[in-house]
Amino acid sequence: MKPSVNLFSENPGEIKAFLEAYYSKKIDLNKDLIYKEEFENPIDMIDFISCFIDNNNKFKINLWISIDKEIYICVTDNNLNSIIKYFYERYPY
Repeated sequence: MKPSVNLFSENPGEIKAFLEAYYSKKIDLNKDLIYKEEFENPIDMIDFISCFIDNNNKFKINLWISIDKEIYICVTDNNLNSIIKYFYERYPY
């Protein structure tokens, strides 16, 4: 299992709008209310997560991360720094 970010929204178009802003290009989604992206290295997830938190007041989306099988953590303003710190401790360069 690869580490992943998982976006969930109850509002159609929210995830698509966030992803298009993040990647600065048109995005086609198979499902409008959920999105999953896998990463080879969890450190690479930090930019995505940080951008999400910086813009979470603009979009009605929840972000959950998974770095271990069947364990999901909801990312919030309150736990972002702890999550990033944990990534660097667990996956040093």
